[in-house]
Amino acid sequence: MTAATRIESLNPSNFDRGMSPASELHEFRIYVATWNVGGKNPHIGLNLEDFLQMEGSADIYVLGFQEIVPLNAGNVLVSEDNEPAARWLALINQALNRPPDESNSYCSDSNNTSTHTKDSKSQGNLFFQKASLKVMSRNLKGDSRRLKSCNCSSYQERRRPTDMSDDIIQRVGTLKLRHKSEDLLSAADELFFPTHMNYRLIACKQMVGIFLSVWAKKELVQHIGHLRLTCVGRGIMGRLGNKGCIAISMTLYETSFCFVCCHLASGEKEGDEIRRNSDVSEIFKSTQFNRMCKNRRIPERIMEHDRVIWLGDLNYRMALSYEETRVLLEENDWDALLEKDQLNMEREAGRVFTGWNEGRILFAPTYKYSHNSDSYAGETVKSKKKRRTPAWCDRILWYGKGMEQVSYIRGESRFSDHRPVCGIFVAEVEVRDKSRFRKGFSVVGTRMEYEDCIPQRHSFYEF
Repeated sequence: MTAATRIESLNPSNFDRGMSPASELHEFRIYVATWNVGGKNPHIGLNLEDFLQMEGSADIYVLGFQEIVPLNAGNVLVSEDNEPAARWLALINQALNRPPDESNSYCSDSNNTSTHTKDSKSQGNLFFQKASLKVMSRNLKGDSRRLKSCNCSSYQERRRPTDMSDDIIQRVGTLKLRHKSEDLLSAADELFFPTHMNYRLIACKQMVGIFLSVWAKKELVQHIGHLRLTCVGRGIMGRLGNKGCIAISMTLYETSFCFVCCHLASGEKEGDEIRRNSDVSEIFKSTQFNRMCKNRRIPERIMEHDRVIWLGDLNYRMALSYEETRVLLEENDWDALLEKDQLNMEREAGRVFTGWNEGRILFAPTYKYSHNSDSYAGETVKSKKKRRTPAWCDRILWYGKGMEQVSYIRGESRFSDHRPVCGIFVAEVEVRDKSRFRKGFSVVGTRMEYEDCIPQRHSFYEF
């Protein structure tokens, strides 16, 4: 199905929205996911294809992770470990760009490496070697000049923003020459860097355990500009990166987008929600994107963008005891639980995210699960000190007109003590020159009704 288009050239209301009288609005599908992976390295058998819902391909993928490395003193105070970020990026690239007719040889999500297929083990050993990870890490961290592209002038003359996928392929090719053996990495090359590239990496950034990447269909890359990244640390001493956010700003045609991936203050004691509110307030205050364009006003603050999506481990808990929460969980009384959700309570009181939107939650609390289990930690842990009250820590919110959320669900991977949360948005984008838009970019599928996504408390689906 092609992108929906509404002709707006003669609509007087366009002037009220600041649109050019010759503009058109096109709809694009944006897939957003957040996942706290608990400081665990991804393994070769971790299949992300179902998680990324490839059967309903989006135009843009926004993928945020928290705790991709353990939040220990070494990673926070000394030097962050970039190799896990490279591994996640490789797995995402593999899932997004696998040829549609290629069968999936990967096994389901499991921590038991003995269940991996022989081929995946050999390919993983080839790719997940330290040398190749360092090459990818240097590639992703470098070439920051590409993040400053502006698309106000000719679309054809300007440089493409951070199309790093080609560079990654070149780096791996260089590595093969260094090893003087084209056979050494051939299997890994085909697995993680397929020549069939439907999606290009627009930008990615790591701050200690937070990792955010944005991907777009290759046809859209030339229409993405004003790409900027920034980070705000809210961890130790209110400044370090074990907590905080990564924000990415960009324009798609004439519409500006901001994606914010955060990890807020933890804790379930009374008053900890105030610290989380403070983190959000400071992120709004401190996030500022560089000025980069003389031709037009480009947003420098989060709230100046046309469309904003905020995702991450917001860490808001339940304003209930563990015992009270467990009773309501056993009764599947979602309404009563959500009335005591701290984020809902703080929003309703006007203390945080005023005017923002969140989809209707029809999935079980996403935290905290026992290792490789569908049971909450409190059900298996006897010590009250280690017990955690189940909560909806992982959330996706949005701000701005011209955007609708059509799906809000969680995944069922047992990889970490959090469940991933996914949302699909349909966003309107202003396109001034119709001749530059070639139809067929978007795959806006049938919109799912929320009632069709009601999950059970314990799901046995795996990906």
